[in-house]
Amino acid sequence: MAAFEYSAGAFIFLPGKGNAFRLLILDRGNGEYDIPKGHIEKGETSERAAVREIREETGIDAQLVPYFHADTHYFFKRNGETISKNVRFFVSIASNDRVKISNEHIGYEWLDIEGFRKKIKFKDILEILPNVIGYYERHARMQAINKEYALLPVQKRGWGLSRTLVPGEGPLNAEAMLVGQAPGRFEDEQRRPFIGRSGKLLDEILRSAKLKRRDLYITSVVQFFPPKNRIPTRNEITLCRGFLLEQMNIIKPRFVVLMGNVALEAVLGMKSVHAHHGSMVKKEGRSYMITLHPAAALRFRESKRIMQQDFAKFGKAIAAKH
Repeated sequence: MAAFEYSAGAFIFLPGKGNAFRLLILDRGNGEYDIPKGHIEKGETSERAAVREIREETGIDAQLVPYFHADTHYFFKRNGETISKNVRFFVSIASNDRVKISNEHIGYEWLDIEGFRKKIKFKDILEILPNVIGYYERHARMQAINKEYALLPVQKRGWGLSRTLVPGEGPLNAEAMLVGQAPGRFEDEQRRPFIGRSGKLLDEILRSAKLKRRDLYITSVVQFFPPKNRIPTRNEITLCRGFLLEQMNIIKPRFVVLMGNVALEAVLGMKSVHAHHGSMVKKEGRSYMITLHPAAALRFRESKRIMQQDFAKFGKAIAAKH
């Protein structure tokens, strides 16, 4: 019977000009090159273990790109014993190229993809590399879009919304995306979508539909708080709609839930969410589910019941695809 070992590590990216980047490799000194990784210690999460290994092996005070990990598994022999090895890898982004290696290694290099593939010989790392790079590129694109989006308040005269962007939240490779109207006061303060009363109700509805918030990308058509929670104007929706569509193109969700009239009209050009709720509209290879906004469900018991029914149907639609 095999013994089990659990480790964590990270691919460390160094952004360059444009879309260019390099990856860090560590020289073991025996002709082998690796990336930072090591055993998960008792009481540690895999995330904490990865951050610790990065710090110990490279001297980099790292933060992990949220919502992403890639797992590998392989067997090897040690002193005649079969070991079942499970490794969880994360993505981290360095702010500069300074590295302070530990005694475990004799050197390091920052390499482009081709150079990285040539020197890294571990099959498990190479197998997940395309997925890792793909997620890093999505993250870089989303960061660039949100940076541009955040400049709207200083670029547009007569700006009537909050000056603080509330970006979307969730995996950038999420299968499903939830789109609401605009952030509220709590969201504006915390810069996180759907964390106020509407967000708590949405969480309840998601749980009842056997859906996990951490698996979904959640955002709004307008990602700036409209004072007094007013409905965004048509001009404000027009200014923000293009950014939403770009974000959607990065995530490429198979399903999108449109919550409320603003989201329905901005994305599909349709009106009257009450007339279409529960419907699944297919457009350009993507399925759009129409439902009410959680704010309506806070005010009216019947609206909450409708949302629960719509999300139950949506949950079954996602489950059927697996």
